[in-house]
Amino acid sequence: MTATIRSATALIAAIAATVAIVSAQQTQTPPPKPATMDHAQMNMRGAEVMGFDQDKTTHHFYLYADGGAIDVSANDAADAKNRDAIRSHLPHIAMMFGQGDFSAPMMVHATDVPGTKQLAANKDKVTFTYVEAPKGGKVNIVTKDPATLDALYQFLRFQITDHKTGDPLTITKR
Repeated sequence: MTATIRSATALIAAIAATVAIVSAQQTQTPPPKPATMDHAQMNMRGAEVMGFDQDKTTHHFYLYADGGAIDVSANDAADAKNRDAIRSHLPHIAMMFGQGDFSAPMMVHATDVPGTKQLAANKDKVTFTYVEAPKGGKVNIVTKDPATLDALYQFLRFQITDHKTGDPLTITKR
């Protein structure tokens, strides 16, 4: 009789474990989308918002002691279409950011972008200046306000990570 009780107890334990495993599997959240899918979707939104092909251009984001920079260039020096689209987009971005409008990055990234609320609130403490470059352009960003600088670093670090630029997340020389 003791062997029968042990067998029954083992069987009940095995059934309970199986039920627990099946139940846990059914209540798990689905796995996250692969980062490559999110990145591809961001690039599609970016092409629409920015007006140039994200695969034929390169973004760089730099952190400086007095601010930072957004640098975009066509990968091919002969690619006038994307170069000109960059040169059209970046002055517009400098103007929008200077007015406290950060809707474009939010549309590209489909999320609230870190630092943008503080940058918008402190728009009078930061300057955004467009500079043309041979294969595109750059927006130089300067502030003397520590809180605004911190918000800018949050914004730029997010951009570096989400665009997968490989740029340093630390402050470099201008």
